[in-house]
Formats: sequence, structure tokens, C-alpha cells
Amino acid sequence: MSEIEGTVQGHRDGHGFVVSDDGASSIYLSPQEMRSVLHRDRVRAKVLRFDRKGRPEGQVLSIIERRKTPIIGRLLHEGGVWLVAPEDRRYGQDILIPPKAIANAQAGQVVAVELTEVPSLHAQPVGRVSEVLGGIDDPGMEIEIAVRKYEVPHKFGDDVLAQTAKLPDKVRPADRKGRIDLTDVPLVTIDGEDARDFDDAVYCEPAAMGRSKKPNGWRVLVAIADVSHYVKPGEPLDREAYERATSVYFPRRVIPMLPEKLSNGLCSLNPEVDRLSMVCDMLITAEGEIHAYQFFPAVICSHARFTYTEVAAIIGNTRGPEAQRRAELVPHLLNLYDVYRALLKGRSVRGAVDFDTTETQIVCDDNGRIAKIVPRTRTEAHRLIEECMLAANVCSAEFIEKGKHPGLYRVHEGPTPEKRQTLKNYLKALGLGLSVGEEPTPGEFQAIAQATKERPDALQIHTMLLRSMQQAIYTPINSGHFGLAYEAYTHFTSPIRRYPDLLVHRVIKALLSGERYGLILPPVVSSVGNFKKGKPGATLPKPPAKRAKIKMSAEESVAWEVAGVHCSANERRADEASRDVEAWLKCMFMRERLGEDYGGTVSTVTSFGLFVQLDGLYVEGLIHITELGGDYFKFDEARQELRGERTGVRYSVGDRVRVQVSRVDLDSRKIDFRIVREGQGPLGEATGRSKRRGGPRDGARDSGEGFESAQAQLAEVQRRDREVKRGGKSVGRGSKKGAAAPSLRAEQRAAQGKPAGKKAPSRKSVRRRS
Repeated sequence: MSEIEGTVQGHRDGHGFVVSDDGASSIYLSPQEMRSVLHRDRVRAKVLRFDRKGRPEGQVLSIIERRKTPIIGRLLHEGGVWLVAPEDRRYGQDILIPPKAIANAQAGQVVAVELTEVPSLHAQPVGRVSEVLGGIDDPGMEIEIAVRKYEVPHKFGDDVLAQTAKLPDKVRPADRKGRIDLTDVPLVTIDGEDARDFDDAVYCEPAAMGRSKKPNGWRVLVAIADVSHYVKPGEPLDREAYERATSVYFPRRVIPMLPEKLSNGLCSLNPEVDRLSMVCDMLITAEGEIHAYQFFPAVICSHARFTYTEVAAIIGNTRGPEAQRRAELVPHLLNLYDVYRALLKGRSVRGAVDFDTTETQIVCDDNGRIAKIVPRTRTEAHRLIEECMLAANVCSAEFIEKGKHPGLYRVHEGPTPEKRQTLKNYLKALGLGLSVGEEPTPGEFQAIAQATKERPDALQIHTMLLRSMQQAIYTPINSGHFGLAYEAYTHFTSPIRRYPDLLVHRVIKALLSGERYGLILPPVVSSVGNFKKGKPGATLPKPPAKRAKIKMSAEESVAWEVAGVHCSANERRADEASRDVEAWLKCMFMRERLGEDYGGTVSTVTSFGLFVQLDGLYVEGLIHITELGGDYFKFDEARQELRGERTGVRYSVGDRVRVQVSRVDLDSRKIDFRIVREGQGPLGEATGRSKRRGGPRDGARDSGEGFESAQAQLAEVQRRDREVKRGGKSVGRGSKKGAAAPSLRAEQRAAQGKPAGKKAPSRKSVRRRS
């Protein structure tokens, strides 16, 4: 049988998988096999058998490498034994701690543990406490846990801090050489109220293009912080930036990619101070097309720091107080607004996908707990900056591609054949009369989104469109960006917080000077990306046939591919860590609301239940299928709904329900709801498609008495079924041919006081029956 080398991926239920280095295959490991290994160990495994569905099940042959990073968990004292229950349930085993190795920690505290004895088939792992993080309810503990749980580098090394300390506090005369002086151009930054680092500044003025003597378009300057001037290849700062690959954002705290002296100081485009930048200078037509562009290094001076709210107010009212305070800059903001509207025309012509989604922001109190969750309002100012950044990113991708230089593109491919077929089946089941072709285009997706945006089930349709797309990745193979409908796209505009942008800046500088940037990857302590060296291109999308391949040596190709995999994986890690912290905070928030009822909307339907987002709170939880009642619910994949076979009740995305908060599990970051039955609350009645088809079948439900639990309701339905079957058998034995068995319909008639054609049983017969 075949053997593979790969990384163990544990599961919270006790089993696990060995995922091959290229991510192309995996082998199932039983809970017994998982006793000798831990999550993220590198092992060699072989296939022993295949299950009914043809999936391989295997056995660990040898352990190639044990994870040496500390394990985070809570210290417990049970039955005279000290142990640590890992915070990450994928580890699957508690770690025994000798009494002398608890490092003065107290029971219930969160600690970091280093293993002293590895697990085996017959023995648990043993470890020692290496760090005491504090109490589980301490402010900021959720972030301390997350950065260690996901192995996010959060402390800068001494060599990095020493190099940072040697950097200047301001732009020196030597730094200005070879740069265009744009300090007199009124560039401005536009960011959120809570932003601390400013990557980009913008400016716009009317411009004449072609033979026109009058302005028929705009000249747009997008100035981006020139991080590459200070972070050089081979230096400690570069190694640390590559190790992190991205900044990680939590509520009230940021784990930056670069030290604060750079991210908030020397590289941040703060107002009224000179800063080094890379400028993308573009001419944009009235139709929103990029007519021409150029890149050059410059020295700029931001003339003002605007917030999105302030710019939106100025655009909405040019005579308001906000506009009067910034009167000298208002004309330039209006020019930016004009070019933004032109860029929107170009977006529409391209057919870029644009869904209306609600993003939320967590507002914390002084103790780091959730005070409230509010929706983020996307104003015209947000979209204005977004379109300017998209234009600059497109120019950088085209510049690199035309220069035939390797680089990292931001690639977003269309649906896989499986996802495309699922989407087609779903659209067909809805009877929309709209579908996607065998080679879907962004325009088809956008047309469906526009045609259905007024429907009551628009949320469900747009969710299915989003889920059919693949995740965007960084890769040296350019196969376009499906969602934005660009043939080439890269990230150029955020080098303070993303390493791929820093690489793009270095490539552009090399092209401007007529050189070639030779990528030499810094050594990293660990990488969360699965990648097997020696197989360049194994994990990458294939380039379109019409695009010529860039000539690269084997070593260069491997280096760029490894960089793309590493940056993509670290981006996923940052997202997972942020979601983990948000889930923790939401669990803490809802733990104080156990037993309370809320209205909500079904956001996702699965084979095991419904995910519901609560109105006003923007918190999501699960109604398990066992909490939906005593019916047997079947998942309809084509329609993405659960349907009860007996009652005809249907639940789908967008349905309105009333739920009760029944359980909050902080360890697994899960919130469970139970559905509120009809008659149990002011909004408890089913609405929309959740209404029962064919009328009620249970008098107890209609009377408002309800059932104590889903199990009790199921038992009642089963009892009634047995009575019906028992009655059918007795009729079959002793009645005349053609006589009908008693049915639920007869019970309904009896409940309504109508004769059922049969004498009521006496008390004596009832006693015998019982």
C-alpha cells in the first residue's frame, strides 16, 4: 500500500489526518493511532484500507519531526493529578504535569507547556509549565492565547530592535537623492478613525488627454509608503517581516509586521511631515479606463489626515462645517469623487462582482470585553479610496508583467467544476431562469446578483455565489482575478502590513533601474504553509494559454513559489487568529444572556442544523438539527434547505426565526440556540417558508403548551406512530375487509368533537391497556 510523508491534522473528536506536503492527499487516522502523535507533527504513514466511500485509512510508521512550540492550555488539578487541557482541541490529549513542574501556577490559570515526554500508544504526554499567562478572565487573555495557539510571532528579536534603533527619526538629505519632490502637492490620507499607520496618500486633478485642449479625464497620484528603502534583503528586519508576512488585527490590539518606529513613524504617511514614497501616477479617462501610468520614487508631505466619515460628510454637503474647516482641500476631494464615479463605470463594464455585505465592528469596554457590536457603514469615501487602490494595484501588475519579471500576483480563480455544478443545480432548483456557463465569467455572477437583489431570498442567493468562488492566493503564476475581473492583479498599496506588497515594490524598483531582483528567502523558524521543495508548480494554478511564461531558473521559480505559499498561509493564519479572538469575545458576551430570546435570520443551512445571526447583536450561533423538533429533517443540497418529512417545515437562508440562547461553550468557541416554538413568545410563530405546510398535526403544539425538549417531542411522535401501527394491525386481524385503520386524522376529528365512527373506550379498558 502507498506511503506518504505529511503533517498530522488533529480533529477535536479524537481522530485525525495525515496531509501530504503538497496538500494533494490525506490519510485518515483513527483515535487509537492519534494517541502516539500530536497535532502538527510531521510523520510517515501508510494506507491500510479504504472505507465504503473509497477514502484511505492508515497507520503512522514513523515520526519525522515533533512540534517543539509550547502548547497553550488551562492547568487543572483533578484527583491529586496536575494536568493541562490544551486550548486547541485538535491536540486531543491532556498533558500530565509533575507537581514540581507547575512553575507556581495555580489551578484554572492559562499556561504554556513544553513537552518532556512524548505520547505513545500506552502513555499520555508529560510536560512542564514554561510560562504562566494568567487567569482565564484577565483582560486581553483571549489575544495572548490566540497568538500562541496559532504560533503568531509577537515579540521582535533583539537584533531586530537593535537595527530599528539605528534608523533615523525623519527623512535625511541623503534619502532624497534620485527622488521627485512632491512635497508641494496636496496629497491627503483618508482612513478610519482608529487607524494608526497610513500606507497611502491620494491626489487628483483634471487632465487633458490626447488632442483635447480641455480636461477630459483626471490625473491621479497614489503615493505608497516606501518601506523597501528601510527594509533591505538579508537584514534582521527583512527576516522578521517575512516570518510574519502580515500584520494581525484584533479588537483593541495589532500585532504589526514591522516595529512601531517604522509602522507608525518613519514609514507612516503622517500629516505635515516629509516621507519617502513610491508613486503610481495615472491618467484616467471619463469612462474609467487607465489611459497611461508611470511609477517613480518621491518625497511627499501629506497635507491632511482625513477620516472616512469626514470625507463622506464633505462630499454630501460642501457647505457644511466639515467642508468649511478644510476649505482649501475641498476642490481636490471633489476631483477624487469625480474620478471615483468614472472608475465605477469601468468596473461595471468589466463586470466585476460586487455584493452588498454587512461587516461588523466590535466595540470593547475598558476591560477588553464587548460593549456592543455595530455594523460598519461603507460610505462613498470608503469606495473612493478602494477604487484608487485597485487602479494602482492593476498598474503594478501590468508593469511587472510587461517587464517580464517574476513577482507575486494576487490570483483569484473562478469556481471549481464541483462548485460550479452545485451552483448551477441551486439556481435551477430556484427556477430563476439564470445560470452560469461551463466557463463562468464575473459578468454572469454580477448579472445574477443584480437581478436578484430585490428578492426576499437575495441573501441566500448571494451567499451561494460567494461560496462558489475560490480563495485568493499569492502566486508567481498570473491567472487573473475573477472577482474583480482583472487579467492581472497584485498588491502594491500596503507594504507596512503585507510582505507581498514589499516584494512588489522591490520588483518595480528593479525594473525602473533596469535590473533584476533576485529573490533570496530569509530563513524562518516555522511556516504554516504545506510545501514540498523540489516540485515547483505543484501547488500553483495553471497560467492561461495566451500568457507567455516568464523565464526563471529552477531555484528562482521555487523561491517565488515558496514565498507565495508562505504569505498565503500566514494570511489564513492571521484571519483564523482574528476570528478565534472575536469568537471568544462573542461567547463571553452571550454567556451573560443565557436563556434570553432573540429574533434572528438563518445565515447558513447545513446537514446538521441552522446557523442563525441575531438581530441587533450580530452574533451567530447554531440550532442543532435535534433542536428543530421531532420530525426527520433532510438536507436538500440543491435548494440549500432543511425540510421535515412529516410536517413539511422548511428552513433556508434568509428565513426569520425566534431563538433562545441555550448554551455557550467558551473552550470550543460555540454558541448554541434552541428554536422558540409557536405560542411560546411574541415572535415565536413561524414565518415565511418556516410555516408548517398542510396545517398543524399536533394539538399540543397549537395549544401553546409545547414540549420541554426535542427529545420529548420525538418520543411523543414515536408513541403516536406506534399507536397508529398497533391500531392498523388490530383492524387487519379482526375487522371486515376494506375497513380503515385509525389515523391521525381520526384523532384530529376526535379532538374537534366530531364522531370518529367508533365508541369511546371505557375506563376499565383504558386501565387494561395501560
